[in-house]
Amino acid sequence: MMKSLFSSVVLVSVLFMNSFSEVQGGKWKGEGTTQNLESIVIGRCYDYIRIVNPAVGEKNCSAIWEAFKNAFINKDPCNILPDDYELFINLSFHTIPPNKSLFWENNQLLVNSFAGRGRRYMSLADTLFGFVADYLTWCGQANSTGLDYESCPTMEECENNAVESFWRKASATYAQHSSGVIHVLLNGSVVGGAYPEPGFFADYEIPNLQKDKVSRIVIWVVDDIEGPDIESCGTHTVKILENRLKTLGYDVTCTDNYKSVMFLLCLDYPDDSKCALSSSAPATQRGPISSDRGGSWNKLMFVSFVGFLFRFALLY
Repeated sequence: MMKSLFSSVVLVSVLFMNSFSEVQGGKWKGEGTTQNLESIVIGRCYDYIRIVNPAVGEKNCSAIWEAFKNAFINKDPCNILPDDYELFINLSFHTIPPNKSLFWENNQLLVNSFAGRGRRYMSLADTLFGFVADYLTWCGQANSTGLDYESCPTMEECENNAVESFWRKASATYAQHSSGVIHVLLNGSVVGGAYPEPGFFADYEIPNLQKDKVSRIVIWVVDDIEGPDIESCGTHTVKILENRLKTLGYDVTCTDNYKSVMFLLCLDYPDDSKCALSSSAPATQRGPISSDRGGSWNKLMFVSFVGFLFRFALLY
């Protein structure tokens, strides 16, 4: 009887201490550090410099991991600043080719596919400093050299958390070194605005673009295949973005449902009415005429056929 009573008291005490710890903020609301973080970061680093983009040259992947880890380890997980990643950025930095920068909001998977790991464009995730951290979660603990695998703070809990501050620094660096024609891919079907404010593009990338390095900014507003058409060029938040960039002195072009991106989306929805080649509608463009503008698929086929007949007549 006494043993049972003692066990009950111990159980109640443990439950009380756990509840008290959670009330005191001992448990964060976000996911904990990605398991095997060190192996992933170092492995991605070697993958990048050996296979993805060997043109960047030799990098010390172990030193890059140490710089990454030391930015947030043994610190209050709510007091990590973007500049804490300065050494990591310096060690992993490489040139971003002109005309290949691709900024985005609310369509990360699409951007990753469209960029083609730097083959078509080089988004932030296609740089070495973005590649090693993409889709990962991490945080440390105050007065501890260990990683917190149980939970990490969310943006709602604290703004200066390890992941948020990392992407602020990476985004600012990416924008500072982007040049030539700048591309921006926005989601016209997202609720809340294709161009969100606040947002990484609005708050950390546009302010860090170097005006003298940028020749033109091309905006693509693409709707989800099965999503609604909420925003387009010249409307709502896209218009706000266009006006902001023009006020800053940039030459701006905007295109709705850019064909190359739509073709990529249609790979997953081949039977959707939007993907029927016979009913492909021409992209609608605002601003100066560019090579992105074109007619329907039928018109293209008709012109090609007429050209064939003309050549045939010349021969015979």
